[in-house]
Amino acid sequence: MITIRAAVPDDFELVWPLLRDVFAAGDTYAVDRDISKEDARAYWMAQARATYIAQSDDRVVGTYYIKTNQPGGGAHICNCGYVVSPAARGQGIAASLCAHSQQEARRLGYRAMQFNLVLASNEGAVRLWHRLGFATVGTIPEAFAHPRLGLVDAFVMYRPL
Repeated sequence: MITIRAAVPDDFELVWPLLRDVFAAGDTYAVDRDISKEDARAYWMAQARATYIAQSDDRVVGTYYIKTNQPGGGAHICNCGYVVSPAARGQGIAASLCAHSQQEARRLGYRAMQFNLVLASNEGAVRLWHRLGFATVGTIPEAFAHPRLGLVDAFVMYRPL
């Protein structure tokens, strides 16, 4: 059983270890692998419209943010980023985070959700997003320099809300 709630500024200390390890791996996010803690805080908390954490037995097992994908005429579409603790993977937490994010996005007034850079090599995420109603609307060839696989394609994925 997990509880998902809006993050408060002090929660960054709880999510930083998850973000640090995912960003350092360099195989899912287009973020500097050596990102500083303060830059990660700005990326995950300050630049987001809202950030959430998922807890199970007082442990943080995941987090996500919602932000406006594009300003002005594109402001009705949001973008989200998700991270699940390695110890909690395979337990449906990413699906719960995504379902929660869709509800929150609607509540915040967004009409659609778009993922700008889903790596083709991240097969589990691609399967999950498809299962949750996202369509692949574009492919960017060799969009990401994967640390082990070299240049990999990325998908743009979209779902109306």
